[in-house]
This record gives sequence, C-alpha cells and structure tokens, in this order.
Amino acid sequence: MSNLQHLLGTERQEISRHADAVRQLYNDHVVPNYKRSLVLSHGLGAYVWDTDGKRYLDLGGGIAVNSLGHAHPRIAETLARQASRLIHTSNLYYNEQQGVLAARLCQHTGPGRIFFCNSGAEANECQFKLARKVGNPRGRYEIITALNSFHGRTLAGIAATGQDKVKVGFEPLMPGFKHVPFNDLAAVEQAITPQTAAVLIEGIQGEGGVTSATPEYLAGLRRLTRHHGLLLLWDGVQCGYFRTGRFQSYQRILEDSGIDFLPDAIAMAKSLGGGFPIGATWIRDEYADVLQPGTHGTTYGGTPLACAVANAVLDEVEEKKLDQNIRRQGAFLMEHLQSLKGSHGIREVRGMGGIIGLALENDAPEAAAKLAEKGLLLVPATGNVLRFLPPLNVEQAHLEEALEIIVRTL
Repeated sequence: MSNLQHLLGTERQEISRHADAVRQLYNDHVVPNYKRSLVLSHGLGAYVWDTDGKRYLDLGGGIAVNSLGHAHPRIAETLARQASRLIHTSNLYYNEQQGVLAARLCQHTGPGRIFFCNSGAEANECQFKLARKVGNPRGRYEIITALNSFHGRTLAGIAATGQDKVKVGFEPLMPGFKHVPFNDLAAVEQAITPQTAAVLIEGIQGEGGVTSATPEYLAGLRRLTRHHGLLLLWDGVQCGYFRTGRFQSYQRILEDSGIDFLPDAIAMAKSLGGGFPIGATWIRDEYADVLQPGTHGTTYGGTPLACAVANAVLDEVEEKKLDQNIRRQGAFLMEHLQSLKGSHGIREVRGMGGIIGLALENDAPEAAAKLAEKGLLLVPATGNVLRFLPPLNVEQAHLEEALEIIVRTL
C-alpha cells in the first residue's frame, strides 16, 4: 500500500467515526437551504468516497464544475505554487495571470474584453448592468429571457430566471425582466417594446431540463436583436466551457449550419476553474469600454490564485484535447441511453457532449437517490430530468459503469 493510500485509509476511518457529528454541526450551524445526503471524505478522478469508505462514480461533477474531476494533480500543483507567491491583490493592481487568462478566453470567443468575478450569478449580473448601461441613454432597461431558464440566485438572477419556484417569497421582484417560451422567435419579437434593452438566452437550459436551442432560433435571435438595436446576452455558465465539445454551446449547435453568430456578451463560470471559484463575462469589442471605473467592480474577482488555476485547467483541456474527448464520450453515452428509451422509466434523452438529460416517467430526485445508493451520482433538473455532467476527461469505462448501474437500478 502506498503512503497516499495509507493516509487516505487512515483519514477515512477517522472521519467515519465523526460522520454523525459532521451532520449535527450542519444541522446546528449551517443554513438549511440545501437537502444534503452523503458526508463525503475525498475524491480522485471521476470518483468520490464517503466517510464510510463507499465509492461513488460522480457524473454530476459538482453541478458541471469539476471539469477535470477530483484532486487533479495539475490543479493541486498550481494551487500550491501560486499560493506561495501571490494569492490576492485586489483589482487596483495588475496581475499577470489575469491578463493571460483574459487573452486566452478572448481567443476562444472573439474580439472583446473580460470582466472577472467569482460565480455565474455575478457573471450574469455584469451582463444585466451592461445592458442597462448601454440602454440607459435611450430609456431602455428591460431584458427578455426564456421560460424554464436559470440565471442565478441573486435578486436580479431570480427575476431573470423563467421558473416561478425560485421566486416564491422574494416578491416584489426586481422589475425589468420578461419571460417568453424557449425556441419561440415570434414570442421574443412580440415581447419587444421601446423599453427593451437586451435578450438573454442559454444555449442549453441545464436547470430547466437540458433543452437545446435550435439553430434557426439562435440565427433568428441574432437578426432580431440587430434589427432592433438590442444586446444579445449569452448565459454559458453551465452549457459552456467545452461541455458540449466546443468552447460555447452555440458553436456546437451551429457548427454545421454555416450561420455566423456571436453574442454581445457571454457569462462563464462553473467548469472554468475546475472546482476553484471563478466567473467571467466576455464583452464584445463594441461594448467592451462601457463599464468604466466606478460603474462595476469586485473585490475578489480575477485573483492571481483563481486565474492561475483557470489557466492550468485550460492548459490541460487544450493539451489533452478534452473538447474532443467529451464529444466522443457524450456520443457514446447518448447512443446507449437512447437504446434504453421506452424502458426503465426513461421517456426521452437529450443534450450533447458532457451535458445530457435523462427525462424520466417518475420522480427524478427519488431516482437520483436510488442511483446514489448503488454508487452513481447524477443531478436532478426541472421536469423529472437527471443530468449527466461528467468531467471533460471522463473515460468510456466510467460511462459503461454508469450505464450498468442505471440498467439494474431504474
């Protein structure tokens, strides 16, 4: 047994004796805004272990966050190295890691500039403020979003989200958002008024049940927003960062269409830091100078540590061609899940690459709990959907293991 295995074994035994105490600490001192289940001890690659030593195949990926899986050595080494040099400086100063990361993100997107923050909600907040700042001289402030969308948990985020369940108890809602059916271009056009500043869309609605935008819808939105002088904002927090096999999901959705498409701003987070908190908003060149000093900011956004980790994650993705890997593995998983359609309570399979939804006849949270008992972690979504959100470096053997568990459990 290696020293690492010995240490992990010792740690597991120690923590296992205190699992109930951990739960009690949460019950006594942590806000109960999540329904928690397992007491996890450690992870490695696509697997995590609880404090009783049970192993789980984690294809929920921390809700699309763990793009390289757990305890990836490149992330661990980068964290240690950068932490010994410079962790935080504030944005009153330059830091090399932030500049390098911004340039690389622009290379994957298009000419523009990056605002760094700490989460997807903050990245979307930047988009909201950009739209209002651009529209303000013309009296424009409203943003049109889609039903079943999800754009974060801030007051602006829940107002933008097209799901009533997240709004309950937080009324009156922040004004300035309208919701129309997804993939319905005519509904967007009918909702436009002289006060409309922007349209905000997800390429694939993750929380909303893994529903993809159509190429025609995206092309139509770009024509419509240009015609009316509106911003087209893109929430790529969950479906972005190579999850579909391309950097942003619109690139995958439109790749065989010949359609020229580029939003005016894009929100990113989740997989960007591989587990370390970081968010970013790409802003198209035309609007990249709108947010001047004093108009928007963040204390922690774009720290040397966060950006160093994000650069390391991007290094791994590019060097190992993980965009191609998740495309291949996603196709394999889709094919085999489709073969189960109509059985095992599965009524539909949708998505692409590393964001795939399994629509069930029965309750998705209950199914997720049963699968967890058998050693597979997936994430429920709206509409009785289970989400597969595996790491970008997932292997076929992992997916075969997941399929075997699904077949004998559901």
